[in-house]
Amino acid sequence: MKQIELPPVWLAAFLAIAWAQSTYYPMGLSFGPVWADLLGGILVGAGLLLMLLAVVEFYKRKTTIIPRRESSAFVQSGIYRRTRNPIYLGDALVLAGLILRWDAVLSLPLIPIFIWVIEKRFIQGEEKHLRRTYRVQWATYERKVRRWL
Repeated sequence: MKQIELPPVWLAAFLAIAWAQSTYYPMGLSFGPVWADLLGGILVGAGLLLMLLAVVEFYKRKTTIIPRRESSAFVQSGIYRRTRNPIYLGDALVLAGLILRWDAVLSLPLIPIFIWVIEKRFIQGEEKHLRRTYRVQWATYERKVRRWL
């Protein structure tokens, strides 16, 4: 069950549910193809960009991107000046964007559920580790930078 403890696995599961709802249970509901495709594409692109910017910062600092692994640096630069969790925010944007593109109206509640799962399973533990490891730095950073936006 260790594989389920990776955020991309959770994202893939939520995406599979949304896709299945769109494909097999559309229920005659629709966002409307033109703006849903455009907005969905923008959200997916923004999510992927956030993830890329975050990965670059981890690479620069030579620390791990894998949750629950011991970090060798506390990343506060780049996109991390705007949000404490750009990769998870990116995941949520990708989920929202694909729900729009797939016209999966009934899957919209998956977005806040996904955010809740990610907070409970990953963010809270990561923040606890950072709080213990980088006490003063973390306290300052936590006051300055919001968890999501």
